[in-house]
Amino acid sequence: MRVYVPLTLSGLAEAYKEGQLGPAPLTAYAVTPALREWYLSDDIEELEYAALSRAAQASLRLLAVDPRAPRRRAVVAVDVPDGQAVADPDRGLDQSALGEVRIEAAIPLAKAAAVHLDADDAERDISAAADALGAADLGDDDAQFTVDGAEDHELLWYATQEIPNLIE
Repeated sequence: MRVYVPLTLSGLAEAYKEGQLGPAPLTAYAVTPALREWYLSDDIEELEYAALSRAAQASLRLLAVDPRAPRRRAVVAVDVPDGQAVADPDRGLDQSALGEVRIEAAIPLAKAAAVHLDADDAERDISAAADALGAADLGDDDAQFTVDGAEDHELLWYATQEIPNLIE
């Protein structure tokens, strides 16, 4: 099963230094039954993209609570055995938990398939979105518009061998 682990660039640097994504438990995003039902598609590529997008939103939340982290969303794609990533059945159709899975063990970074990261030119919009997240959560429409603007930026794909260059 492919899972998408949301991080910040600082978190990616720490994972690189430690050689693993952790500590456990990890929250990640994947194609779950609830995500399939919500997205209404059988196209696995579209569903994987939806899971990646959910992880990017979670990465933005991590940026909102870490003002020192560089203002770029980071997501690591990892393949794990099917039973290792578990969705909470009690939160199945909770909109905020769509695609969310829990992993009870740290994952060796060597198992990562790719890294997805915002381009440098997205930093201004991502920073504004992270700053506006709290107000958006409280129902501020202008703040929500700013947060939604982060989704205008596609995450770029990087091979895991490029991580040292990404965290410099």
